[in-house]
Parts: sequence; structure tokens; C-alpha cells
Amino acid sequence: MANVFELLPEIMGEEQIYISNILKNLDDKQAFQFANVYRSRRRDPQVILLVTLVGFLGIAGIQRFLVDQIGLGIVYLLTGGLCLIGTIVDLVNYKKIAFEYNQKQANQIAMMLKNL
Repeated sequence: MANVFELLPEIMGEEQIYISNILKNLDDKQAFQFANVYRSRRRDPQVILLVTLVGFLGIAGIQRFLVDQIGLGIVYLLTGGLCLIGTIVDLVNYKKIAFEYNQKQANQIAMMLKNL
């Protein structure tokens, strides 16, 4: 089993625990493949925070487009971030938004590697 610190040093906290549980079931070759694909698909919570702040400048919803929530992104864009309330909620929950997206991506990558 590969060490998550060696493969993905940029992840921390809850995400690190989640990824280490996924890596337990993979051999070293699969773990390295997982790390390379996950790194390219992963969304950094700081990026989500920054694009959420852009919502206060009049372009709301970019954070939702980044996490593949296209419908909600269009709603945010057309309503000014649901009158800024949705943007404020996303500002508070930016780590959760990124973590949920990253969990989904990690599960997809792990399933893909198991099917190879």
C-alpha cells in the first residue's frame, strides 16, 4: 500500500483520511495511477473560495460550474447568486463543496482502476 503523503502531499485533513481509505484497496501501481488522475481532477478548496468571492463582483456561480453543478451555476449566474444569499452560503461552505466534489471524483477513479 502506498503512503498518501508521498502520492498526494497537497491534501490534508478529512480528504486525506478519505483518500487513504481508498488507497488501502489498491496496489502500488494502481495507487500511483490513482494519484496522477486524482491530482488532475481534484478541485482545490482555495480555488473554490476565490471564485466564490468573484460572485460579489457580479459574476456569481463560477464555483458551481467548477464542481460540475451546471444547472445551479446557471441559476446563480442569472439571479446574482440568488440575491447574494447563495453566494454567502457557498462562501461559508466552500470546503464542503470542494470535498464533496473530490469524493465523487475519487470514487469514480477508484472504480475505473478496479475495472481495468
